[in-house]
Amino acid sequence: MPVVKYRQFGDRPAPQPIRVTVPGWAGAKEPRADGRHEQPWHCIPFSESARYGLELVYPYEAELRVTTEDGRVRLDADWGPAPESMAAAWPPFRPFGHDYYSYQLSLDLEVPPDFAVRTEPHPRYFTDPTYSTPLAVPALIRTEWWPMIFFCIFRAPPPGVTHVFRKGEPFIALTILPADPNLTLEPMDSETAAQREMRSRRLAANRDRLAEGTRWTSDTHTIFDGTYRNLARAARSKARDTDPEA
Repeated sequence: MPVVKYRQFGDRPAPQPIRVTVPGWAGAKEPRADGRHEQPWHCIPFSESARYGLELVYPYEAELRVTTEDGRVRLDADWGPAPESMAAAWPPFRPFGHDYYSYQLSLDLEVPPDFAVRTEPHPRYFTDPTYSTPLAVPALIRTEWWPMIFFCIFRAPPPGVTHVFRKGEPFIALTILPADPNLTLEPMDSETAAQREMRSRRLAANRDRLAEGTRWTSDTHTIFDGTYRNLARAARSKARDTDPEA
């Protein structure tokens, strides 16, 4: 299991595993039941993806509001005097061209050789009905030979939208992944394709049994069932049974 080490400057919370907050940015605490409204946390692929990385939370008392006016990004916050430990990087947010803005994270991560750190929008960006969640720009940092402290870039909001940073709210996701994908993309051979097609047909034919007790219709008349959720649970259980260290 890869070990992630960090060092940071200033008084701010350490990186932490992403927390799928319910009630909160992942939705209301609504059960999966007929007539209920569908919630982001109901979707296992989304919630598993959301938990995959680390998050940073905004550490300052001063609320920051980011807008775009006359084609330029505007950063509005009452920062006050610079803390002694941050004098060289104050204010911590600054315009980056006309369409972006930067933030000095004052954080250095070290991940194992052949891994890298990818900055991404926090998953709450995709669930926010107000569009006020900051939009972090993806970047890949190869920490094996880059020991410098990180900064990150955000896309400025479109006119009429305000990005808001509030103390304690997560604003960026950090994912640890192989530094080089080294992927080879090729079509399936006929035998593999036929096997997967047969498996998919068996799954479809048995979906009622696999989803037993989990099918429901939301208040938007969308039908859901727990087939994927049940199969994921079974796969994790099988992996634990076959791996003594799991």
